[in-house]
Amino acid sequence: MEYLYIKSLHIIFVTTWFAGLFYIIRLFIYLKEAEDKPAVVKNILSKQYLLMIKRLWYIITWPSALLASFFAAWLLYLQPAWLSAGWMHIKLGFVGLLYAYHWTCQLLYNQAQKGTIRYSAFALRIWNEVATIILFACVFLVVLKNTLGWIFGVAGIVGIAVLLMLGIQLYKKIRQKHNWDQTNDATS
Repeated sequence: MEYLYIKSLHIIFVTTWFAGLFYIIRLFIYLKEAEDKPAVVKNILSKQYLLMIKRLWYIITWPSALLASFFAAWLLYLQPAWLSAGWMHIKLGFVGLLYAYHWTCQLLYNQAQKGTIRYSAFALRIWNEVATIILFACVFLVVLKNTLGWIFGVAGIVGIAVLLMLGIQLYKKIRQKHNWDQTNDATS
């Protein structure tokens, strides 16, 4: 019974960790896009976004990352045989990548607090999808374990990545067309 409670808590905090990672990048995108607004609007939006970013990062995202890892370690303590399973080694590799992603978001957070994010909104949109790929990889590894053929698994993750990138490109084109139409409407 203890195992099921610990597993539930691990899943809950993994979910809130990913939610924080997904939303923090969206806030960075909004903050970056606010730079192009008139000064009064930019100042209001920037203050609000920075407050939201700080609260999300330190009240939800970091605590969730630490608690997800704590409960994961507890699960491994309860099920030490998992450490000899190939799928677990790969999953732990993806968790390492997730922490690297999280650390990169920390660097972006630090840039935002200094008033400048060095990446474009488009680059941030692409970066946001990296967490999606890691999420897909971890979930499929945990659920399917050894039944997942490695070739199909890798092909599936690459396919998802390609679809996400195509979706981002399509969104960029639609957004550019929409902005162009607004410019023409304003000059007409």
